[in-house]
Amino acid sequence: MKLKTMALALFTGFGTLGAAGNATAQAEAPSFTFASIEGDTIDTAAFRGQPVLVVNTASLCGFAPQLEGLQKLHEDYGPKGLVVLAVPSDDFAQELDSAKEVSEFCTLTYGITLPMTDITPVTGENAHPFYKWVKEQTGFAPRWNFNKVLIDGAGNVVETWGSFTKPGSGAIRRAFEPLLPGA
Repeated sequence: MKLKTMALALFTGFGTLGAAGNATAQAEAPSFTFASIEGDTIDTAAFRGQPVLVVNTASLCGFAPQLEGLQKLHEDYGPKGLVVLAVPSDDFAQELDSAKEVSEFCTLTYGITLPMTDITPVTGENAHPFYKWVKEQTGFAPRWNFNKVLIDGAGNVVETWGSFTKPGSGAIRRAFEPLLPGA
């Protein structure tokens, strides 16, 4: 399945996480757009009302087999409302050279049909605004590939996980399942 223009401007009503992990109201959330791996735009507004699992990926990373788990989540829970968004990044020098190579690798090796951004910085001064926002809200920034950020349908950061937490883990499923529309 080809990803065409999708909207992704992360929700109104974003919250901030306090020290205890409680969300507090904030005026209006910023909007975020990503370049898609196919050259279109992903705007997070299209995902409003749905939980979104955002994962920074890298094709040449030892954690790349997690792409299979991300695809499985997309297939099993996408019809129920979960959005799994892969954000290929070369911040840790483990991504292929072009979006075309990444797309071909992910499609041929893992059968990826979930939404993917173009190769995007996720750390430091050049980090995508989404990742800067997550860091401002929670203090979390990817320390390696395959870090995960779960956003609820209202735009709150619900939870973050590092590379070692697999996409299909009980911790991740327990966090997003109650957020699915109609749950």
